[in-house]
Amino acid sequence: MTGSSAAALVPAEFPVRLLARGLDVLVLAAVDVGLGRLMGYGFDWLLVGSAVVYFYFSLLDALAGATLGKLVLGLRVLGPDGGRPTLRQSLRREAFTLVGSIPFIGPILALAAWVVIARTIRESPSRRGKHDELAGGTRVVQLQAG
Repeated sequence: MTGSSAAALVPAEFPVRLLARGLDVLVLAAVDVGLGRLMGYGFDWLLVGSAVVYFYFSLLDALAGATLGKLVLGLRVLGPDGGRPTLRQSLRREAFTLVGSIPFIGPILALAAWVVIARTIRESPSRRGKHDELAGGTRVVQLQAG
């Protein structure tokens, strides 16, 4: 994403980022239901499903610069250097996805994480959330024809 790219990079606003996450959740929900039907909806399913979610976001952002939802909406995740984030940065960036898997209190913790992330994205001029900060300065951009 450098040099003579035909697209301008603009910080992605929270609503489009949330929509991209929603599209990804639809994909992952289908996978999760399939896993549940295959292996049953027990503790093993919770562990495997959590790993699938975590690695879906982390690996796709590191390897492709975007998840399926981000690709559809023209978003890209960039590392601090302007290229794709490293796997380590992506794993740190998406660590919050695991808190929802904690039995009993996970959904409350996940909601709290989302509130913090949403607030920090909205307050940041570069639209970086707390999870972007924790990953060393990643950012999500909206590609626009330029």
